[in-house]
Amino acid sequence: MAHSSSYSRVYPALQFQPEDSSSGVAGISKTMGKLALALLLASCLLSACAPTPEPSPTPTLPPPPTKTATITLSPTPAPTQTPYIITATSAVTPSPRGLFVLSLNEAGRAHLFIYSPLTLTLTRLTADPWDDITPALSPDASQVAFASRRNGYWDLYLLKLGTGEVTRLTDTPEYDASPSWSPDGQWLAYENYVDDNLEIFIRSATDPSQPPIRLTEDPAADHSPAWSPKLPGRQIAFVSNRSGEEEVWIADLDRAGNERFTNVSQNPQSNEAHPAWSPDGEGLAWATTDPSTGLTSLQVWDDYTPNFPARTFGVGDWPIWQDASHIAARITTSNQTYLTAYAVPSGDLSLPPLFLPGTLRGLSYGLTTLPAPLPQAIQAAAALTPATLYQPVVAPQPGIPAGRAALVPLEGVQAPYPQLHDIADESFQALRQRLVAETGWDALAELENAYVPLTTPLNPGLSQDWLYTGRAFSLNPSLANAGLISVVREDFGQQTYWRVFISTRAQNGSQGEPLHQLPWDFSTRYSSNPAAFEQGGSLMSAIPKGYWLDFTALALQYGWERLPALTNWRTYFNGARFNEFALTQGLTWRDAMLELYPPEMLITPTVVIPPTRTPTRTPWGYKPPTPTRTPTPQPTFTPSP
Repeated sequence: MAHSSSYSRVYPALQFQPEDSSSGVAGISKTMGKLALALLLASCLLSACAPTPEPSPTPTLPPPPTKTATITLSPTPAPTQTPYIITATSAVTPSPRGLFVLSLNEAGRAHLFIYSPLTLTLTRLTADPWDDITPALSPDASQVAFASRRNGYWDLYLLKLGTGEVTRLTDTPEYDASPSWSPDGQWLAYENYVDDNLEIFIRSATDPSQPPIRLTEDPAADHSPAWSPKLPGRQIAFVSNRSGEEEVWIADLDRAGNERFTNVSQNPQSNEAHPAWSPDGEGLAWATTDPSTGLTSLQVWDDYTPNFPARTFGVGDWPIWQDASHIAARITTSNQTYLTAYAVPSGDLSLPPLFLPGTLRGLSYGLTTLPAPLPQAIQAAAALTPATLYQPVVAPQPGIPAGRAALVPLEGVQAPYPQLHDIADESFQALRQRLVAETGWDALAELENAYVPLTTPLNPGLSQDWLYTGRAFSLNPSLANAGLISVVREDFGQQTYWRVFISTRAQNGSQGEPLHQLPWDFSTRYSSNPAAFEQGGSLMSAIPKGYWLDFTALALQYGWERLPALTNWRTYFNGARFNEFALTQGLTWRDAMLELYPPEMLITPTVVIPPTRTPTRTPWGYKPPTPTRTPTPQPTFTPSP
């Protein structure tokens, strides 16, 4: 990747100096209002256990009167975890009229969508067999910058909303993503994977021939740039772990050397992500996660009072400003994603949580409308219904009673019992083939477990594990020891889940993406660190290098859900269950078991302990009677005459 050494040609008066990696300012601690956060969590996250839909990867797109196929979104309360059921509610304030641009996983790929809460249902912008992620609306809302792998590598592109025309901006094998516009729409800040690390670059949005300019050069990961809209546009916020944890930093383009970069979040007790500027550039929102509780909240920092701690106003992550008084955000549960919005600073809901049909890969917003009718290119993408990822086939098996399912063998898979439920094998094999195509190797060829018969006991605490149903499998845990799997800890309420990433065979940018979060290191529980021992491990000291595939997100598109860890996972490694995935299809464990077994097989007999003779203890203090000596009369001697 060519990089310019001259800084005189960039955004007005932009004079860059090489970064000093030792820059930084002293930290200012801040606290978080946990009580207010819990109340807000309850008001937004309702209906805890909404079942996951059947593994149909994409919803039906009914055409509206304009003949543009759309996906209908209906307000759906977001789930919450049981420990946080509170009956408090929030008022709903009107949401501004504008346009969301989203990237959502659909049919095994990530596509761009547009959505307006009051005027436009979820409408597809792109529908090609590649991934389009991290969209960003231009300041005039006429075009969208985004990252795409349509040429085999991650590059930046521009999509004109008025015509549907797509223009390529970058052409390198390195990963380019997360573009952010300068206020005048002439420049883009974005993240690039160079020298085995994520860094921030700037390039022209109008002249692709101009070489990019490197903004950061630090051993730590720098990513997720957000260019301040405040004219003349001299500040760029981004996320970096150069302080030892994920924090929000600001690069001042009018400064150089050690003074250019400032840590504004200053919270070593939490991890920050996804900074977003207010329309006037005076406020900066971000998402923060408390590792001790797993709660993710939204915070706003005020540029007028930079030394004051950021204030919390809602729950969720990936904030995006709609206007000066409304912020939209993502709410995630273990296997579902929702879109919501809040009024600022009151925290009242302005958009009730809406269920999204796929994992969110990017979010942007602008106060604009689309031309009517839509351009032909966008209409064609919206009208396309993606093919299903697999088709389940249930074949009758001899000897199987009516209403019961059979177990079928998994060809080419090594496991103690390489079998799955007849409804699950097609999904598993389709996922396996896709995984090979995306990573270049078969991580599902050798499993720790697939189906487990009732006669085979699992580890303690797993007596009702989904492996018994034939609807689950567990990855080989030795892959983690070999460095081929990384797991990121994600907490929802008091339940811990894991996001699994699998290393790709090709490390040239053609497969996978760089990691943005620090994975969890289980091995430190065996170190001499008492805190790591008590917590069941710790975060890694650095983000692993290379390209990785988000296996958890991919498996979910094929219907396979991750399972929560047992509550004792910190002291019991097998209870972590980071490697297990289940095709529940909304069933309970018992219902799934009844598809294989008769009800009497699930009755656990009560063990009756036979009576035993118990010796009676001799009471203490008992004394046997003492014999009494009775004098015997002695015979009297009588003299003879």
